[in-house]
Amino acid sequence: MSMSLTKSDAEDFLIHEAALLDAWRLDEWAELFTADGEYLIPATDDPDGEPGTSLFLVYDDRHRLGERAKRLLKPTAHAEVPRSRTRHMISNVSVGAAVDGAVPVACNFVVFRSRLEKSDVYPGHAQYRLVQGGDGLRIRSKKAILDVDVLRPQGKVSIII
Repeated sequence: MSMSLTKSDAEDFLIHEAALLDAWRLDEWAELFTADGEYLIPATDDPDGEPGTSLFLVYDDRHRLGERAKRLLKPTAHAEVPRSRTRHMISNVSVGAAVDGAVPVACNFVVFRSRLEKSDVYPGHAQYRLVQGGDGLRIRSKKAILDVDVLRPQGKVSIII
């Protein structure tokens, strides 16, 4: 069965995902992923890298991304205590034709992060593979590609992009 997805529905879904992240509702964010879902952030010096041949800043399967969400919500998550204030901005959403039951969706993003009197900006673009689940759209894959050549200003990625 072929799945179709409108640009408006894709935008609504991505805005919902961004709202969950900004509200630190990370457990609900993790539930947006399918059982075989993955969340990836390639290294800044190899943005087109592929799993298995390149290093990644984040390469989580569904279990690990759920554990990442739980860990970030704990008071012992020193990298995020106090929690960052974030604002995820999504733009230039495009929707492709379904392949193997998943619809490719791409967008540009900018994540603004404020923590401990310091502000950071994470610009980039994301590639999603979305599928229709019994209770709505789900993420089979999210690859967030940072459009920076180094993380020197930010230092690290301790938030979910």
